[in-house]
Amino acid sequence: MSDYKIVIPARYASSRLPGKPLIDLAGKPMIQHVYERALAAGVSEVVIATDDERIKLAAEAFGAEVVMTSLDHENGTERIAEVALIKGWADDVVIVNLQGDEPLIPRELIELTAKGLLDNPEAGMSSVCTPIHDVEEAFDPNAVKVVLDQRQFAMTFSRAPIPWDRDLYKQSRDTLTSRMPVLRHIGMYGYRVSFLKAYQTMEPCALELTESLEQLRALWYGTKIHMSVIEQAPGHGIDTPADVERVTKLLLAL
Repeated sequence: MSDYKIVIPARYASSRLPGKPLIDLAGKPMIQHVYERALAAGVSEVVIATDDERIKLAAEAFGAEVVMTSLDHENGTERIAEVALIKGWADDVVIVNLQGDEPLIPRELIELTAKGLLDNPEAGMSSVCTPIHDVEEAFDPNAVKVVLDQRQFAMTFSRAPIPWDRDLYKQSRDTLTSRMPVLRHIGMYGYRVSFLKAYQTMEPCALELTESLEQLRALWYGTKIHMSVIEQAPGHGIDTPADVERVTKLLLAL
């Protein structure tokens, strides 16, 4: 499965871990671990996108292709759109956005994200979700929920508990609804280049600003997002010094 490309956005600035992409993990900078995970997927092209010269130099030292992007992007989607423009990729090219702080990302998850677009030509985006089995998680606004149609296209995303079981939740919120799956969105994205070009013309919408969820902009303007469902969520990325210690131990054990 090699009919897609991977872009790894990497920013030096981080409020909790400055210089995060260059943090040493088991003898290599974190961005190198992510890059090697991308290569293992056997894709046609892997690009690191950054706005920082330090990351560029480190990435080139281990043989990666680097594209320098603007400092002004608000999110990774905008950064990847610039890469697609610089590279001159055709409208039908599929790109997986691989976060630069996910050194343990499973190859299967990368491939599944790409497959959502490769198998569904009407989709402009793809992503992943996993079942929620815990009531507290369903009502946690930090856990983004998604409702799917019968073909696994996203109908909407929300920080609120959706779907809302009117009869059950009116009586009690101690039990999770069983009428429909309750699904948590995992922030792994794939894009078609044609969508990225259109995205640059899309103004932020009211729903996106209300929920603070950028994927709602795509739905607002009519883009179809295909969702793959996985049974178990992958491990979290690296955001804290404790995460660095945990992931280093896991990498040394491989």
